[in-house]
Order: sequence, then C-alpha cells, then structure tokens
Amino acid sequence: MKVSIDLDKCAGHARCFATSPEMFEIDDGGYALNAEISVPEGDEALALEAVAACPERAIETR
Repeated sequence: MKVSIDLDKCAGHARCFATSPEMFEIDDGGYALNAEISVPEGDEALALEAVAACPERAIETR
C-alpha cells in the first residue's frame, strides 16, 4: 500500500503524524514533507487512520 499526500491541500494540522509518527514526516509548522509514502506491511490500519484523521482530505491510499 502507498499513501499519497496532496502537499497543496496540507494545512499543517499534523494529525497524520499524531496517528503514526513513524510513517509521516512533518516540518516544524506541521506540514507533511513527503508526497508519497510506502506503508510498511502490517501498518495498513495506521495509514487508514491517518487518512480519516486529515481534516483537509489531503491523504489518500493507493
């Protein structure tokens, strides 16, 4: 599974990072740093939680 983040939609809420700090990298303002993330096997549920937690709907799974 992969996670895509629309960096233009990211508003810096950092809820993805709060859900899974090991998976998501953010800057000091809370904005996502990577547009594409490979989800480690076994962490699919965390990725789906991050998708649901994003108020801007900037995160999608593929």
